[in-house]
Amino acid sequence: MRNILLLSLGVVLFLSSCCKNEEVSVEKQKTDTLLNSEHLTMATLWYQKAAEVQAIYLQNFNLAKMLVEKNIKKDRLKIKKRKPKAIITDIDETILNNSPYTSSLILNGTSYKKDSWAKWVNKKRAKALPGAVDFCNFAKEKGIEIFYVSNRSAKSTDVTIENLKNEGFPFADKEHMFLKTKTSDKTERRNKILENFDVILYLGDNLRDFDETFAHRGDDFGFGITHENKETFGTKFIVFPNPMYGEWEKGFYNGDFSLPDTIKRKMRKDALIK
Repeated sequence: MRNILLLSLGVVLFLSSCCKNEEVSVEKQKTDTLLNSEHLTMATLWYQKAAEVQAIYLQNFNLAKMLVEKNIKKDRLKIKKRKPKAIITDIDETILNNSPYTSSLILNGTSYKKDSWAKWVNKKRAKALPGAVDFCNFAKEKGIEIFYVSNRSAKSTDVTIENLKNEGFPFADKEHMFLKTKTSDKTERRNKILENFDVILYLGDNLRDFDETFAHRGDDFGFGITHENKETFGTKFIVFPNPMYGEWEKGFYNGDFSLPDTIKRKMRKDALIK
């Protein structure tokens, strides 16, 4: 009888231990999943809550207005007729704020996926960034057309136009919308606009928004090529802040965004300057 009791107790303790280990394993799995996007938390909070971000956008669009005025004044001195003027702008994190999408990745412990991004875009909930609508309408009043050159999928053209219209942006139509079809390289799309317009200003949060040369950053993370083009920043190219994602990440992932999240976590830490 005693042996049976001891055996029963052993079985209970064993099952209890298994259940506890299973609970720990499940909890660890949940924690690991949440860690997948945890690194984005401070970047996203800064983007959403820092007054400095508001100031940077307002500062950049104020500068853009000054450059437009300067270009118009300079052009008045020329007799030769030129092409009509235009401005090329990126959309996401340049004029529209998609940080709530990044928030969802953090809270769900997931990473960027085409499907989840498409769902967000289709909601048409992205809000205009500070100064963006005012500047674009200012340019329109000066007789300058705005072209939206973005790597959003061309499939999202209609919803993107509707989102821009809802936020008050001018030129929100298919004629001024150049979204991605086959390649992230925007050169061909920019050149198409340049055939008929004198593009006086480029706006973007990624250096590839300005020139494909910046896609080839090399071992120095593109610092060298950026300094080689230093005269263009604040005169022809206006860069907006985006600490959440971008071409800059490729440097410490060795150009491979498909690596497992655990590996990418280590690579981010290894890339820090000590």
